[in-house]
Amino acid sequence: MSIKLRNKHFTGVFVLLVGLVGVLSCSKDDDLPITGEEETPFAFRQPAFFPKAVESAIDPKTGLPSNPLTETGVELGRRLFYDPILSVNKQVSCASCHHQSKGFSDGVAFTTAGVSGKPLERHSPTLINLAWTDKGFFWDGGSTNLESQAFGPLTHADEMGMYLPVLVERLRADATYVELFQKAFGELPSEHRTAMALSQFQRMLISADAPYDFYRREEQPDALSAEQLRGLNLVRQKCGSCHAGELFTDNEFHNNGIDDDFGDGSHEGIYWGRYRITYNPLDLGAFKTPTLRNVMVSAPYMHDGRFKTIDEVLNHYRFDIKDTPVTASVLYQNKDQVGIPMTDKEVEDIKSFLNALTDETFLKNREFSNPFK
Repeated sequence: MSIKLRNKHFTGVFVLLVGLVGVLSCSKDDDLPITGEEETPFAFRQPAFFPKAVESAIDPKTGLPSNPLTETGVELGRRLFYDPILSVNKQVSCASCHHQSKGFSDGVAFTTAGVSGKPLERHSPTLINLAWTDKGFFWDGGSTNLESQAFGPLTHADEMGMYLPVLVERLRADATYVELFQKAFGELPSEHRTAMALSQFQRMLISADAPYDFYRREEQPDALSAEQLRGLNLVRQKCGSCHAGELFTDNEFHNNGIDDDFGDGSHEGIYWGRYRITYNPLDLGAFKTPTLRNVMVSAPYMHDGRFKTIDEVLNHYRFDIKDTPVTASVLYQNKDQVGIPMTDKEVEDIKSFLNALTDETFLKNREFSNPFK
């Protein structure tokens, strides 16, 4: 096993995020009103049995959330999410890598949809129930909140490649955006208000209407078949340590034994996982637990999209987990040996239940769809 730990300064997206987090609070426009007079709070949905949603950071001046959801803010964020004007060549939008029909993932391991045409080094994650994410964004948690997260893809040379002053210039030259920013924030377009609008839209991408939810809320007691009920119990028993609760994720970072060689720190430590953020050796190779919601439409899987099907994922946990000093302890379920015992019949029951986590309402909700169509 090759594990070489070096204390080095990373360049690229992570450093960019650290440098730009202050944009949210250190702007010449900060003394302007946060919202316009016409603004109406957004009616946020708190699904039954879900934990309390995570609010945006608290503004120390007011003691209130710094980015409260509003109707015009959410609609502005939706428009920005689908608008390629945010990319340097005006050809790439956030939606280029996050397709609603795939749970806002993109169906490929490493997308080449960015402005450079080069494959990215990580798989585009789903965007589902982000309002409950409290442990950081990206596969390694390199961004602490949705607002700062937005600057990563916006400025990355292989994604949207945007120079933020040019972005602001473009938006201020667009009469429609000037009007929408004035309505949402009471001021002209700016880079940090752009990030705030994008995060407002993403916070309301809520998936809570799958057959499982109808069963859980007792709206349709027969929504799950006998096979799916067995699968639900198996998921809780065998997978629930990480894919926990109603969110089907603990939002934590785990080494799930897919590798036993984590590289030497090249490529900005991309293979180090959470360790590249924390420098805690126990975080080596640890990546964020994705939700199981809409998992059957969001292949491929893992941070690098290496598994094309759910069968490959389950086979990994049954037979192929790597036994390393940093492999998550919850994966030692086979008489204290690495692996999660599952019979072929149990695999079929689990897959049947996972289908019951597909939320067609979420995947087709026009409030989440491209406003330009």
